[in-house]
Amino acid sequence: MAFNLKKVLKALLFSSNQPLSIAEIQDTFTRFHEQAAGVGALPASQPQPENGGETTVVPREAAPADPAVGRFDGILSEAPEAEELYQDVPSLVPAAQIRETLEQLALELRAGDDGFLLVETAQGYRLVTQPRFARWVRALRSEPPPVKLSQSAMETLAVVAYRQPVTRAEIEHIRGVSAEAGLNRLLERELVYIVGRADLPGRPIQYGTTEAFLEFIGVKSLDELPASDVLSQRQIDGWLQNAMNPTHPSDREMGLSEEGEEQLSLDDAARAAAAKETAATAAGAPSSPQEGAALSGGTPEAAAIAPSQSAPT
Repeated sequence: MAFNLKKVLKALLFSSNQPLSIAEIQDTFTRFHEQAAGVGALPASQPQPENGGETTVVPREAAPADPAVGRFDGILSEAPEAEELYQDVPSLVPAAQIRETLEQLALELRAGDDGFLLVETAQGYRLVTQPRFARWVRALRSEPPPVKLSQSAMETLAVVAYRQPVTRAEIEHIRGVSAEAGLNRLLERELVYIVGRADLPGRPIQYGTTEAFLEFIGVKSLDELPASDVLSQRQIDGWLQNAMNPTHPSDREMGLSEEGEEQLSLDDAARAAAAKETAATAAGAPSSPQEGAALSGGTPEAAAIAPSQSAPT
């Protein structure tokens, strides 16, 4: 009978209350072979027989028997070692084979609907109860129902997740409101933690997300977060720089001519009028109706019609 890797992995998962990584599973197989190779060998502290002589075994003082332990030992001693579990165990199981077997086991548990799920977290694979049994688990542990995060806390958490490490001042610049209450709530829920201090004046505290945050949103790493154009590093860096160093818009950006351009336009108009007057004087014609009236001794209207009256018939 071939070695049953799936059964062994299932037993290891049920026996551990912590996530198991693929490296830890491979180390388990290594220790199994080391222990199998040392079966029957004498302990290092016990004297070895010389010249084929017999070793004298000194009996130890018997400990008081525990009836419960005795019954448990009897059950274990009666259980035979299954060949599919302990025979032909490979010395090295590839990581790809372990991952593939764990994925098959996860599908079987989900299809079996037995109340357990196999999920992959940032630390490794872990058996969990299905969410529909949450009320029973809380009753067993005497835990209150989980409190949902407010919209303000969710926005603060999103900024920390995409911008970490981030200071409180940067969060408040992005959101436009105070972030103290939201950060305190996230620290209590252990979704964020203090990373360190920024190399800025005053050495402000920097915040980042925890491993519990990854489990909270159901991802294995921060690389699996959905892409966000709103919270991208490049855009927010430029926005923060402009927000901290504001610049006043120019007249041209507001749709108005700048002060220098307006003065230049007035000078151009004055020079054009002076050039027109000079040209009219050089031609001997009045530069305006008023000047023509003064030369003819009449009114401007008379000066305007004088040429038509003096025209030959």
